[in-house]
Amino acid sequence: MPAPKERDLEQTRKDLERWLAGRLSEATDVRVGELSGPGTTGFSSDTILFDASWEEAGTRVERPLVARIEPRGFNVFPVYDIGKQFRIQRILADTPVPSAPMYWLEHDESFLGAPFYVMGRVDGRIPTDNPPYHVGGWVTEIAPDEREALWWSGLDALIEIHRLDWRRLGLDFLDRPGATPLDAHLEEYESMWAWVDGRPNPNIEAALRWLRENRPRDEEPTVVSWGDARIGNMIFDRGRCVAVLDWEMAALGSPELDLAWWLFLDRHHSEGVDAPRLPGFPSREATIERYAERTGHRPRHLDYYEVFAALRFTVIMARLARQMVYYEVLPSDSGFEVDNACSRLLARLLDLPAPGSL
Repeated sequence: MPAPKERDLEQTRKDLERWLAGRLSEATDVRVGELSGPGTTGFSSDTILFDASWEEAGTRVERPLVARIEPRGFNVFPVYDIGKQFRIQRILADTPVPSAPMYWLEHDESFLGAPFYVMGRVDGRIPTDNPPYHVGGWVTEIAPDEREALWWSGLDALIEIHRLDWRRLGLDFLDRPGATPLDAHLEEYESMWAWVDGRPNPNIEAALRWLRENRPRDEEPTVVSWGDARIGNMIFDRGRCVAVLDWEMAALGSPELDLAWWLFLDRHHSEGVDAPRLPGFPSREATIERYAERTGHRPRHLDYYEVFAALRFTVIMARLARQMVYYEVLPSDSGFEVDNACSRLLARLLDLPAPGSL
């Protein structure tokens, strides 16, 4: 997704070099190499990959780094708190959750035009969103047993997130105002849909009503909800998850928020694009059973949370479509805002009219 304006990569490299030299007060001869980007995943932030080196105590230090820059312009989310993401990942460093090393947070916008943080680059590969990993990219080229290992390792990393003692770790700042965590999440997406201010979509309105009327009434466990729980936000090395990325949607909530999103996003990347799941990927039933066995929590409301996952992603896709029209990636008369893989799956889940007929 294009930024509001194209970055001058050479100027950005010089700016990063100047900034890093200021951060490394004991270092000399600080150098930043050529910049690049991940290219195949994500749409909500500006990510830059680079190598840096410097002299320190008579030794040449070389380090592969990543800068995540708070987006500016026509954004996908109404709020994007880069500081919150940095804080979460710093805390995760002392837990079993596989994480990238976090180095610096910069609030001064004069360097790169927005706040940003810098973390260590972790070797490995990320399953692609474009094309969806069931359709193209490196996941289609590996053996079925590596796909199985990848899925289970990713799920085990999600389980470690849900095992976190968020009170002891000081993650209570992820709590949101609301009668319950679920109420807070529903209110967030009702507000986000109003903020999107897009084309009328009766299916989104119907789904919001259904979610309010059918929300679970019994008490649910509260865990750290990663928010964007999917293998496309993980780095893998030979089938093993070595880092969990992208914490912009993190909050407290039911563990079923993440498990449903995990299942729905995989469904989106297969059924949603009319493609079969690749051999080796474990089934929905096996995934739920492994989650229940390893956490002691047997999901009771997963169907409800899958509808919520479909609603959340449909709202996000509506905003993404408006962003693509704004940056002239799509024509102004595109129907993608209403009719896309997410909105079609949402319609199937609730037996709503096909989006193309709206």
